[in-house]
Amino acid sequence: MQSSIAETLGIDPDLFHWVLVPMFIFLARIGDVSVSTIRIMFMMAGRKGLAPVLGFCEALIWLIAISQILQNVSSIASYVAYAGGFATGILVGMSIEERLALGNVIVRVITQRDADALIKQMQESGYRLTTVAAEGSRGAVSLIFAVVNRKQLGELTEIIRRFNPNAFYTVENIRYVSEPLPPPLAERPAFYFWEKAWRK
Repeated sequence: MQSSIAETLGIDPDLFHWVLVPMFIFLARIGDVSVSTIRIMFMMAGRKGLAPVLGFCEALIWLIAISQILQNVSSIASYVAYAGGFATGILVGMSIEERLALGNVIVRVITQRDADALIKQMQESGYRLTTVAAEGSRGAVSLIFAVVNRKQLGELTEIIRRFNPNAFYTVENIRYVSEPLPPPLAERPAFYFWEKAWRK
């Protein structure tokens, strides 16, 4: 069947069998795994509408790729392309996930230094936070909790490093927040605070 397809397309059978088919499998596997990564990301973010659609596309691409493997069971190149596409797809999916940065995270900051300047800067930057005085193994510490959009995480960690470079902080994904988080100050429209007051 592969030879007949190659002849119909006017392509050398060896080129088709050893190069074009493995290349197709490689690209299909990249697409399959990338879509899988994005689907999981949407599931974690609670995007119920998009996750099933991506799951359908993922399964369809996988079936197309595996059908080519079954038609080329004697081709080592097809197996290598399948495995290589899987590994590359993971990297591509992770890159896409980082760029989309969907969802929210909770940032916990623990610092022994005076945190007043850090807290003030975070508040002036538009972050909503909660502070707690606590006792650590080496004495008194300040705990700062902030729930932020993932797209704001880089800016927030930069503020933490600038004001309290030795502070210990953790970041954890969260599935649900009871109300929408405010956008970054630079992205807020002029009527944002009026709109917020009206909703209340």
